[in-house]
Amino acid sequence: MEGRAQMNEGEDIIICRCEEVSRNTIEDTIEQGCDTLDSIKRRTRAGMGLCQGRTCQRLIAGLLRNKTGKPLEELKPPNFRPPFRPISLDLLAQEGYRLRKEDELRGDGK
Repeated sequence: MEGRAQMNEGEDIIICRCEEVSRNTIEDTIEQGCDTLDSIKRRTRAGMGLCQGRTCQRLIAGLLRNKTGKPLEELKPPNFRPPFRPISLDLLAQEGYRLRKEDELRGDGK
């Protein structure tokens, strides 16, 4: 295969760079019964870093396929949560002010 890196059998390399999860850790997790991308993610944190699995998910899926024999088509993508972003205190204060005004208009305010 041209242009593709090959993983040598037994070689312990970092699969998830963001969370520094190694191949051996992922394979051990699969051997302990984790047989979905989501269960591996929850157990090892692989795919929870800054890239959100964009770098390592295909590698993990390949390891899972090799260890369990499941075809890649059957492997459901793991659950994703949108990354949170800081909210300014000003925005929170404005929302609180708006809610208090609505309560006052309804007669619920004190």
